[in-house]
Amino acid sequence: MSNIVEPPVDPLVLRIAARVRTERERRRWTLAQLADASGVSQAMISRIERGESSPTAVVLGKLSAAFRIGVASLITDAEGGQGAQESVADTPGVRRGAEAAEWRDPGTGYRRRQITGPRFPAEIAEIRLPAGARVPYPAAAFAFVRQLVWVLDGRLTFHDGDAVHELDAGDTIELGAPAERVFANTTDAECRYAVVLTRDTRP
Repeated sequence: MSNIVEPPVDPLVLRIAARVRTERERRRWTLAQLADASGVSQAMISRIERGESSPTAVVLGKLSAAFRIGVASLITDAEGGQGAQESVADTPGVRRGAEAAEWRDPGTGYRRRQITGPRFPAEIAEIRLPAGARVPYPAAAFAFVRQLVWVLDGRLTFHDGDAVHELDAGDTIELGAPAERVFANTTDAECRYAVVLTRDTRP
């Protein structure tokens, strides 16, 4: 008889799984259609939807681009959860740091904590990018949103299409038209930055 104990599944991973499945079914897409639209394999999408695999930031970027929603939406709505968790995230007033779910990219160790609730008119998230980490996103992940990046600590090397910007603590960059973008930390210390995002009517 085996004494191996399976590690518990992160509840946030299960909520992201449900969110991805809901978005796919809302569009009446098959797994094959989503795979074709996103460039993510059917097998990977199936594992994500079953909560058997935690998607990386890159995979979430590809899925959000296919759905034409912001990356934050896949995580933010998942963080809202159901029942008591949803009421905490959705109520104006004080939100304690311990109440905000933190999502960790299993590929890079990138960590993301949602600052605003789901009904606030802007999405604000705090990102911690480990030393040496590099997270690319396709241009479509930035369609229909306006976004600002504000470096809080450390240095962020930000690729905006063909342009490369070295951003230090206190620097900000307001993003323009959708382009392929890369968030990279080429230093030996963690970089912490905030992302402020609002919905736009134009791609």
